[in-house]
Amino acid sequence: MTNELKQTINLLQNAQHICILTGAGISAESGIPTFRDKQTGLWENYRAEDLASIEAFERDPKMVWSWYQWRRNLVKDKRPNPAHHALATLEDWANTHHKTLSLITQNVDDLHEQAGSQATHLHGHLWKNKCSQCESPYLAEVNYDQDTLLHCPQCEAYIRPDIVWFGEMLPHKAWQYAEQASAHCDVFISIGTSSLVYPAAGLSQLAKRNGAKLIEINPNPTQNPIIDVVLAGKAGELLPSLIAELS
Repeated sequence: MTNELKQTINLLQNAQHICILTGAGISAESGIPTFRDKQTGLWENYRAEDLASIEAFERDPKMVWSWYQWRRNLVKDKRPNPAHHALATLEDWANTHHKTLSLITQNVDDLHEQAGSQATHLHGHLWKNKCSQCESPYLAEVNYDQDTLLHCPQCEAYIRPDIVWFGEMLPHKAWQYAEQASAHCDVFISIGTSSLVYPAAGLSQLAKRNGAKLIEINPNPTQNPIIDVVLAGKAGELLPSLIAELS
């Protein structure tokens, strides 16, 4: 066992409040492409940044809706990897040891939930929709094989994915929860996300200011001087080993 793994186990055993932030890296291990990955097929000439915005939706709602239907079909068969399952086990371990564990994700997929975790989504949810005007949740069933535009039953405006687009504010309740969990934790773990890029950077800095130890799990760790323990490698390989030692 490496010194870093020993340190992590020791920190978790002595912590009362654990906060975990996951990013695109953990979903990439399940085969879900990240926003930085080049688009494929019909969308190879578009950049994600040019489609995931309110301006793009107002300009061409059909194109943006079609792109999201394509993305949904791209990920609908993806399943949790060992990292997702390990985090669900860690949540159970925390509960049985009278600790609190807050799992916050920047991902819009539902792989954490599929694995049995309770996750707070900072960037929205790929499988939820809302009105583009009155923001009422759209609860009717959606056929993801069709790209026909849908209308809000309240105000007739177009339905959009319930996802945070470029330039939009993060959902207030989710961000408030993330800030509180970060400020009150003893250990803050970032997985598959850079601790130098916001909002992750803001949460890790908040945790550090309040006395938490910071752990980063990443194949390509960021050179961030405030990180206490770096576990360099894939979350799907490191987390199961960590859980096995904890248990």
